[in-house]
Amino acid sequence: MSSLTDQLRSAVAGRSPLVYLLSPEEERVMAGLRAVAAEHDVPVITWTCVQGLEGEADAVGTRDPVCAMQALAARPGAGFFVFKDLAPFMTRPEVTRSLRDAYYGSRDIEHRHLFILASELVLPESLVKEVYLVEIAPPTEDEISTQVAQVRAERPEYALPEDAAGEVVLALKGLTEAEIRQVLHRVGRQAHREKDSLLDEIFAEKRSIVKKSGYLEFSPPRHDLGSLGGLDNLKEWLVKRRHLFSREALTAGVPVPKGLLMMGVSGCGKSLAVKVISSLWQVPLFRLDMNLVFSGMYGTPEEAFHKALRTIESVAPAIMWLDEIENALGMEDSGVKIDSHIFSAFLTWMQEKPPLIFVAATANRISALPAEIIRKGRFDQVFFCDLPVDEERTDIFRIHLARNGARPEDFDFKMLAVMTQGWNGAEIEQAVISARTDAYYEGRLFNQRDLSVAISKIVPLAETMEQQIKNIRSWAFSRATPASKYGRRRVA
Repeated sequence: MSSLTDQLRSAVAGRSPLVYLLSPEEERVMAGLRAVAAEHDVPVITWTCVQGLEGEADAVGTRDPVCAMQALAARPGAGFFVFKDLAPFMTRPEVTRSLRDAYYGSRDIEHRHLFILASELVLPESLVKEVYLVEIAPPTEDEISTQVAQVRAERPEYALPEDAAGEVVLALKGLTEAEIRQVLHRVGRQAHREKDSLLDEIFAEKRSIVKKSGYLEFSPPRHDLGSLGGLDNLKEWLVKRRHLFSREALTAGVPVPKGLLMMGVSGCGKSLAVKVISSLWQVPLFRLDMNLVFSGMYGTPEEAFHKALRTIESVAPAIMWLDEIENALGMEDSGVKIDSHIFSAFLTWMQEKPPLIFVAATANRISALPAEIIRKGRFDQVFFCDLPVDEERTDIFRIHLARNGARPEDFDFKMLAVMTQGWNGAEIEQAVISARTDAYYEGRLFNQRDLSVAISKIVPLAETMEQQIKNIRSWAFSRATPASKYGRRRVA
């Protein structure tokens, strides 16, 4: 990724009279502009809606952007003219006309540029051809390393851990310079400044950034590998790639995992498995709520989806969770795309996204997934989560009984496995919760009898949706890798 000064030099080299700098980092961009301007020995003049045009005898009189641009027209020669608050005025026709006049009046003058510096993109259609857009990237790893070194030199009492420099720099990627300094100062003042404490504070800052977006939700790492019953093939796949999703692996040229699709019967642990990835890999997990993307609360769906992807990129390394991807991307059972623009944008992004963003997607109506999604290369692996076999149901019972404070010796696991033939993990969990609730009402620990009564009251999905589950199994037989170590089982 290019550094800030490289991006600015490229814009200046093209002699574009109008340059739109899209960035929330006003101070950082201004420092970069001054550095580039010094290379060409040209002045930097700023305008704000409060102070007006810098250097004018009647600066107050140039608070209006049109007056400011008219004053600029009377200033011949080179210069970098930076308009900081122009975005809200861009829809005014007289502002648009003034910008076009500035474009035609400056295009033959070397090193004369009008920069529009804003954190949001407001660009009228009439100026699209004239304006050169530069989306300023967040600080690079080299820039972050320099900033960390500066803070360490300025405040030696912080004693920031040098042994974790690489991990800290990677974790800080996506934050602005101001946010980076805030995190370092906040952690430096704490009594304990170990690596884990510093990383936790950085991830907390990223959670705050994502929360502001509205359509991204942080999912805390509360579920370890032991909380997932069965699915041994999937677990083995995750464990083997635990150390591959790192900057060290990326530097060594090892292929970094890019995505995983889990499809299958509802209630068989797909969503839980996504949460386990976050804990196992120690990478923050963010769920993208596509209902909010399509709601119109954040602009058009295409615009909101684009912003969501950019936000995820800004907090990398991260795991992006797309739950029920067939609904999230607007698929019908026939595979027809309801919103082809978002679907196409997602496929393109999957190919172009930064390496340290892992996409974890789940699907229930797998027949709605088109070939473009499930083909090899889009995701690293496509797993099918089937109904658990006897051994796996026994593991699931042990997990939920332990979680609910039961005594394992009070239960006959072989009988429980027989009684729950064809059940999924969610149904087993609900039976255990129901048994515990009934026993708690009577003021005692729950036992085998309570659990048997709870099981007898539940009608499993395998009975209510028998034909649908058969269709799912038949469809996935030759299209996905079984998440269970017990292999494929063709259903007649």
